[in-house]
Amino acid sequence: MVVEKEGTVQINGATLYTKSWLPSDGAPKAILLFIHGFSDHINRYCTFFPVLAERGIAVHGFDQRGWGRSVRTPADRGQTGGTDQVLADMAAFITPYLPSGPSDPPVFVMGHSMGGGQVLTLASRPEYRDGLVKRVRGWLLESPFIGFSPEEEPSWLKVLAGRLAGMLFPGFQLRHPIAPANLSRDEAVRKSIADDPLMHNTGTLKGLAGLLDRTAALASGQAKPLPGAMQSLWIGHGTEDKTTCFKATRRYFEECLGEVKDKEFKAYEGWYHQLHADGPDSENFFKDVGDWILERCGGGGGGGGGGEETTGEENGKGKGADTSEEAAAKKTASKL
Repeated sequence: MVVEKEGTVQINGATLYTKSWLPSDGAPKAILLFIHGFSDHINRYCTFFPVLAERGIAVHGFDQRGWGRSVRTPADRGQTGGTDQVLADMAAFITPYLPSGPSDPPVFVMGHSMGGGQVLTLASRPEYRDGLVKRVRGWLLESPFIGFSPEEEPSWLKVLAGRLAGMLFPGFQLRHPIAPANLSRDEAVRKSIADDPLMHNTGTLKGLAGLLDRTAALASGQAKPLPGAMQSLWIGHGTEDKTTCFKATRRYFEECLGEVKDKEFKAYEGWYHQLHADGPDSENFFKDVGDWILERCGGGGGGGGGGEETTGEENGKGKGADTSEEAAAKKTASKL
């Protein structure tokens, strides 16, 4: 059984919707704080989080400013503010859960898609290094937004026009639809996305400019974890992701994480963008995430140790994957 709790939290002048999925049989083994993606909301992950809670991992999430149930009127849609506002909101949500003593459960932070890019950006900022980043036991990224997929890459003219307009009308709302067919291989999931009134696909010129700036900084290697700050990192990405770029994520893992000793990259062969909702195989993703977290809590996992790369050769199921140093070196040399 899993206990679900809804609520709100006051963060930097905004009332934001929150939801938690809690183990029903006592204190959690770990706490996972989740940051959702563009046009998404925390209840879209409702098949993923209960599985983690059943394994003793308490999950807490919030609908970010401008998204989901944190939107009260149409004028609120996409009103995220710039990057400083986005990161400040995340930090304000995360900080109360951070452990204050050795008996507190370890805290993990996970971001999906846009949220994955936000998580990496937060970990690269000096102002959050000691008070936040170093106190998080591990970081997880699901299909992080480090680069556009070919299907979603905007033209340079559209980007330039948007930036110029954003200087004059930062709060102007602009729809940026993402085709449900590009998000999941599961037809039922695609339909639920198309029918979800909370997925409004609307950003502001200021918010979208901030999103592009964060992505460009990550793709260029300018934004990367600070030395000695990030303890552990797990990244999962589908090789057929049609929304964010698998190759850009792989390149970031190979070139920008030299300071992170405990790290793992999991390639899900043939999977799309929403690893948590990509059909029956998603149960393997649930297990991979749960195993990785619990291994860093002193037990409960079933996979390999940290500091290695998992290739996902068995259709992303984690079976028979070559995690040897030689294989990892070959993949690094290939520089996808």
